Amino acid sequence: MNDKALLEQALEEARVGLREGGLPIGSALADSAGKIVARGHNLRVQTGDPTAHAETVCIRNAGRRRDWDKLTLVSTLSPCIMCTGTALLYRIPRIVVGENRNFPGAEDLFRQRGVELLVLDDPECIELMADFIREHADLWNEDIGK
Repeated sequence: MNDKALLEQALEEARVGLREGGLPIGSALADSAGKIVARGHNLRVQTGDPTAHAETVCIRNAGRRRDWDKLTLVSTLSPCIMCTGTALLYRIPRIVVGENRNFPGAEDLFRQRGVELLVLDDPECIELMADFIREHADLWNEDIGK
């Protein structure tokens, strides 16, 4: 599975989150063969858990593993500092981001640690997040701690 196909899996999760009344941010975790091993979407609104960001939920859904150093984490939006820290903790070596225009995340931390970071600048990811921020600024600001 290529990076665009992996991003489509994360986008599917983002759409689910939006339909549930939450933030449209999705994530997927793939092994070195491109097989999806876990998926997740932002559940902060749905569960009331402030740490239930898409990437953290996805990593949690992956369960106990010993192959973290061979996985790729895909997210529709550049990961925040909490999600970046979680990916760094488990030494995930490759991160694919749908877009970073609406939120630049903590990409510098990935680069400082030698993590491969690929930003696809995907138009659908950009539009989905921009529309949400415009229509639900209160939820967005709450999500990023403003």
